[in-house]
Amino acid sequence: MDATTQLTYALDTFYFLVTGALVMWMAAGFAMLEAGLVRAKNTAEILTKNITLFGVASIMYMIVGYGIMYPAEGNGVLPKVAFDFMFGGDHSAAKVAAEGINHARMSDFFFQVVFVATAMSIVSGAVAERMKLWSFLLFAVVLTAFIYPVQGYWKWGGGWLQSLGFNDFAGSGVVHLCGASAALAGVLLLGARKGKYGKDGSINAIPGANLPLATLGTFVLWLGWFGFNGGSQLALTGLDNTNAVAAIFVNTNMAAAGGTLLGLITARLLFGKADLTMVLNGALAGLVAITAEPLTPSPIMATLIGGVGGVLVVFAIVTFDKLRIDDPVGAISVHGVVGMWGLMAVPMTNDGASLAAQAIGLGAILGWVFFTSLAVWFLLKLTLGIRVSEEEEYEGVDIGECGLEAYPEFVGSRGAA
Repeated sequence: MDATTQLTYALDTFYFLVTGALVMWMAAGFAMLEAGLVRAKNTAEILTKNITLFGVASIMYMIVGYGIMYPAEGNGVLPKVAFDFMFGGDHSAAKVAAEGINHARMSDFFFQVVFVATAMSIVSGAVAERMKLWSFLLFAVVLTAFIYPVQGYWKWGGGWLQSLGFNDFAGSGVVHLCGASAALAGVLLLGARKGKYGKDGSINAIPGANLPLATLGTFVLWLGWFGFNGGSQLALTGLDNTNAVAAIFVNTNMAAAGGTLLGLITARLLFGKADLTMVLNGALAGLVAITAEPLTPSPIMATLIGGVGGVLVVFAIVTFDKLRIDDPVGAISVHGVVGMWGLMAVPMTNDGASLAAQAIGLGAILGWVFFTSLAVWFLLKLTLGIRVSEEEEYEGVDIGECGLEAYPEFVGSRGAA
């Protein structure tokens, strides 16, 4: 490598690592958001899930997931799985030059592993307050080692969706719809929390314990999303890449802003109040919506795409409640419903995308992840069980699963909300 090539390689590798670190920080955002939106008696357990799933995702993706998603060979549908990454591999200058990549292979793994952890974090919130911890973690093993990498290979690993012309720049489908589909399968088998839905058809609100914490989590996620979308440009050096990264950052921010305001307005029109939880979900919906294509929209189009996501998420949350599908944090609505909108919005600004290819990609990801996840959840239900006992749910899963309380000085009794 000459000096210019080495400098380019170093800068792009550094950019990859920094944006990957920003995405890793999203794990903290999910943990804070979910901890704020569940009841105090379930806080320690959901925090345990969030930090542990990151460890599970990192290890399983190292052992097998990365080799499935980015194989040396494949037929477009099934990759030829390689297990050599965990042992290091050849990362010499000659190897890098032969492969024609502009960054260190290890930086690529780091950037990709924080994405798979993000997908699993989506599941955590949807099944909160009534799922067994160890069943959740066993599912995390399967999702991060196999389910996620296969559909990731179809698009980002050069598989059949990539050949078809399916566009998903940073993962409205590959990451967010994937996580939401797995969550939906789990929620359907798990059932609703006790007291959420009355026999008379009533829907009972179960407020979260700490809205300041949930708001902080949303801001952390908003910040991390600049790495999520910006890093997906895969390079910083060169005028075209530099300009693209700047546009992606702006569009990501504008979409979040649009989702925030439209979520607020929609909630005010529907409920007569400025519902903070809907505002938070509106911001996240705007971010999910722009993730499929954050480069080609103008700033005003990005704002509108995010704004539509903010409207959709409010109606989706209400609709799922009417269907008696209990999702404590609105994850299926934010990442699933709006993830689908993000995918289908791509052709509005990207002339190279087609509605047909987007619809096929959407259906493939949804179908693959939902049905494989349903099978895994069902197997877990038959063996270990996936739901805690009624007594444990009443006392709080903090006590039953973790043996401690997150807020012991504030909770008057174990059954308190």
